[in-house]
Amino acid sequence: MTHSMFQAALRRAAAAAGVVVLVMAAGCTTISAPADAREPRNTPIENTGDPQRRAAVRLELAGLYLGRGQLTTALDEVRQALEAQPDLAEAHGMRALILASMSDTVAADKAFKRAIELAPKNGGALHNYAWFLCQQDRFAESDEQFNAAMALPQYRDGVRTLMAQGVCQIRAGRVDEAERTLTRSYELDPANPVTAYHLSRLLLDRGALERAKFLIGRVNSVPQQVSAQSLWLAARIDKRLGNTEALKGIGQQLRSKYAQAPETAKFESGKFDD
Repeated sequence: MTHSMFQAALRRAAAAAGVVVLVMAAGCTTISAPADAREPRNTPIENTGDPQRRAAVRLELAGLYLGRGQLTTALDEVRQALEAQPDLAEAHGMRALILASMSDTVAADKAFKRAIELAPKNGGALHNYAWFLCQQDRFAESDEQFNAAMALPQYRDGVRTLMAQGVCQIRAGRVDEAERTLTRSYELDPANPVTAYHLSRLLLDRGALERAKFLIGRVNSVPQQVSAQSLWLAARIDKRLGNTEALKGIGQQLRSKYAQAPETAKFESGKFDD
């Protein structure tokens, strides 16, 4: 297997499981499968003498299993990848994600550190470790890793990292920093609905209602981006602004599209401050 083929296989594995995705409603993260996730196959690789190929295929399978929530199987695939290439940074990083998903935080922390030790300029690994630290309420360490990722000259995922860092700063109660960080993320990519949602939510809490309304309005103006969470945030803002007619329209959308959603129940019961 050529180096370029090996790297392509690693990218496919990362697409399957190495991407941490912010969820609008709670600001938490989950591991998600790619849109074209496929059934993992039993790949005949045991007899090949190429350790790079064995590691790459095992790592890709691990990503697919992780995306499907089959954590034990995913961990076994990573183990086999590391048997073929013990110093493969991407495998240690994926192992960390799997262990974190299994709530084995001590082992996950060790795996994250090993991945970064092997590839200190891997911005994705720094980002994932930063978010892991945030989930453990290790906020100062988390900020350090986020900043290290952003400092990499060739890092191309700054919008996602700033968004995650901003959400983490909210969690830490550092709302001034969070507003600056999320605003910077939004300026880099105004079309990103998740950044706009979190910034709008922060601005609502800070009483900057008109700006909050503008941001969530942009999200809800794109049909593919509308969700019960984004409509509920818009409703809370319009309630504070006293926009009765706008509230009626949002209520109709919630009832017609998301009748069973918790946000619709809150709307109907008038619990706008929950």
